Amino acid sequence: MTTTHARSGETRRAAARLLLPRQRVRQFGAGLRWTGAAGAYSRAPWVLGALVCAGWAFAFPLISNLASQRAWGWSAGVGYVLAALVAALLPHGRSAGAARPIRAAVAIALLGGVVVPLVLLLVLGQAQSEVFVVQQSAVRLVHTGSPYLPHPANWTGYTPYLPGMALFGFPHLVLPAVLGDARIWFLLAFLVCLVLAWRILRGGPLAVPFAAVVASPLVALPAAVSGVDLPMIGGCILALALAGRGNAARAGVVLGLVCALKWTAWPAVPVALLLLLQVGGRKTALRGLVWTGLVGGALVLPFALAFPQAMLEQVVRFPLGLSKVRTPAGSPLPGHILAQMGPYGRTASLVLFGLSGLLVCVWLVVRPPRDARAACDRLALGVALAFLLAPAGRFGYLQLPVLLVLWPRLAVRTRRPDGGPVLVATSEDQRREVGAVHSAAPLPGVHASASAHGMAESDDSVHSRDAVHALAAVRSDRTASAASRS
Repeated sequence: MTTTHARSGETRRAAARLLLPRQRVRQFGAGLRWTGAAGAYSRAPWVLGALVCAGWAFAFPLISNLASQRAWGWSAGVGYVLAALVAALLPHGRSAGAARPIRAAVAIALLGGVVVPLVLLLVLGQAQSEVFVVQQSAVRLVHTGSPYLPHPANWTGYTPYLPGMALFGFPHLVLPAVLGDARIWFLLAFLVCLVLAWRILRGGPLAVPFAAVVASPLVALPAAVSGVDLPMIGGCILALALAGRGNAARAGVVLGLVCALKWTAWPAVPVALLLLLQVGGRKTALRGLVWTGLVGGALVLPFALAFPQAMLEQVVRFPLGLSKVRTPAGSPLPGHILAQMGPYGRTASLVLFGLSGLLVCVWLVVRPPRDARAACDRLALGVALAFLLAPAGRFGYLQLPVLLVLWPRLAVRTRRPDGGPVLVATSEDQRREVGAVHSAAPLPGVHASASAHGMAESDDSVHSRDAVHALAAVRSDRTASAASRS
């Protein structure tokens, strides 16, 4: 008898050992599916996103001929792989520590994608050519009064930016080499604009989405090796957020500053003015236009009058591939491919470029934006078509439309509702019922049962259901009291 029991016990233990790996796999899968508090942090998308970013980063050491991009690729690739492992394997705590794996993964990605490569490249003095172009334009502005060389011999002497961009080169004149590097100030301006736009859009908790966007290759790569487009992108987002709140003066000032950096920011002006028109009327839109013209004109117009040929050649013709010296920017985008087919192809590219802008303008007039997110979407479509169809363009330009679409949506998605739904009453009886609903406390049992069973519901759905239940209870009480009186 004892022998039989011992054998059966050994059999059960052997079966348990066979099932243990399968159970571990199931537990690992359950960990990836864990959604945290209110469904805010699911592991699987973060793991997948980190692996995609790692593949993107590791491609640069293989395909890029720029030392700065290759260095970024190795550092960021390792950081993204470690972030994926942490997001998948780090145990999560309870309640406040539930999102710990995601926060740790984002911090590691930020360290490997931005901090380490940026510090390394700053110390080594390596950067893409546009960083040195901006810094030299500031030197020329101080010594000659113009940020442009009158007759550049090759493409490195061209300054394809408006005069306002030279402001980011001034720290190079007064600060030590590392602290005066223009990349630091490009990134700082971008981060400030993102944070201010998030507050204006009334987004929820900022830390994780903010760090995740900055750590992504979309921002991390240009921040480490160049960053020249980052202030323009952040400024466009901030200007449209301000316009969505009807703040014409501040939106106009930001637009003026952004439009003095690169002419590719100019499409943001009609979009912002149409948004101001929808939000505040003609006077508000006119006020925004005046402030944009005053600030942008003060920074650009004196140089345009004093050095018209240099600005036309370097700021307009050179980026479009129409100058005497060809721009090295040339990713295989549709417009660039057409331009390589000869004069007819270049003409076709320019015609398509103009038609796309005209169609977007018609769409803006027919369906003007009514909030900041819609305005960012329309601007993103317009600039994306322009970058795709321009005779000379590169993939890096597309970070502007992507961030225009992404950042307002993140802010709106994380926004916390201020309270329950407001019910509109049309009669005296309904007004008394609505007053009773708004004075009633929420039903705690509903929230407790949902939490106990692991079901995550949005605040809007919970408040709406509670309001309906409370309204039904008020009406039931009124019916019962009327029946008792009769």
